[in-house]
Amino acid sequence: MPYLIDGHNVIGQMPRLSLDDPDDEAKLVLLVRSLCAREKRSATLIFDGGLPGGVSNLSSSNLMVVFASDRHTSADDLILKRIAAEPNPQGLIVVTSDQRLVNAAKQRRASVLRSAEFARLLARPAPAAALRGGVRMRGQPVGDGFLSVGRQFAVDEGVQFFLGHG
Repeated sequence: MPYLIDGHNVIGQMPRLSLDDPDDEAKLVLLVRSLCAREKRSATLIFDGGLPGGVSNLSSSNLMVVFASDRHTSADDLILKRIAAEPNPQGLIVVTSDQRLVNAAKQRRASVLRSAEFARLLARPAPAAALRGGVRMRGQPVGDGFLSVGRQFAVDEGVQFFLGHG
């Protein structure tokens, strides 16, 4: 099941991240990428503003990063549209603490994971198995190629630093 994530909602629940930090989105992207690689799951991470609206170059093969255009729409609006348009809503996990989004997800029978719960998932140290060998997502390379042991270790080490485990 893929995640559909309300990005700034999650950042607000992360003790080592701050909405005042200009790099908060990039730091969350690293954490979500690592989690998706470990869980062999894809995700869409949606933020309000910050960059020109649209799909960001922070995206990878298992993580689509989208910034809502401040002038035209909000992250909540984009998430609501994606929930409504999802052909298999029962196969979707919506990550948010916004009650309007929770209600929309439940109405379509999508799973809901509160932002605080997801933040705790992100804070868990990577298991040792995640550091062995290349990682594939649904038969596709992750990022610009297969994650080598060194690259995966560097990602996990960076994630652990952000979480205060390193």
